[in-house]
Amino acid sequence: MDLDTELRMLKAIENLDNKLLGIRAGRANPSMLNGIMVEYYGNPTPLNSIANITVPEARQLFIKPFDRSALKEIEKAINEKDLGIAPSNNGEMIILTIPELTEDRRREYVKQAKALGEEAKVALRNIRQEDNDKIKKAELPEDEEKLYLDDVQELINKYNKIVDDKVKEKEIELMKI
Repeated sequence: MDLDTELRMLKAIENLDNKLLGIRAGRANPSMLNGIMVEYYGNPTPLNSIANITVPEARQLFIKPFDRSALKEIEKAINEKDLGIAPSNNGEMIILTIPELTEDRRREYVKQAKALGEEAKVALRNIRQEDNDKIKKAELPEDEEKLYLDDVQELINKYNKIVDDKVKEKEIELMKI
């Protein structure tokens, strides 16, 4: 078993964490805007590198660009991201007001979180499969091979439980009013 197996599994969990942060729970969180690229002087630029993002209230985000000329492009990029929030441009900054979540919307987000959990489990299974293949190709004695295969299975069980816990945690957060 490679030492990087657990590292790769940790990366899958880290990836899940980042994606779960993107699912909003009715509160403003600057990470909702992660991955938004703004056309800035002809180059796609991450939003957080051309603007200051603050949370003045629990349900508001202020996006104040370092260069006011980027306001229109930032607004356009936010609209294209389809966050379900209409940006309001006051000439100096963009204000995003996060609406209260309806019961249906909450359930939709829970489904989304569960789907992300499944993606993470698929990634973990792929890592397990790659490692199992390596172990079988190594032509080890049968008992040693079984030992390594069991180790990989223990790891997958451990990380699957972590995925389940994180998804459950997000579900509780989303359903809390």
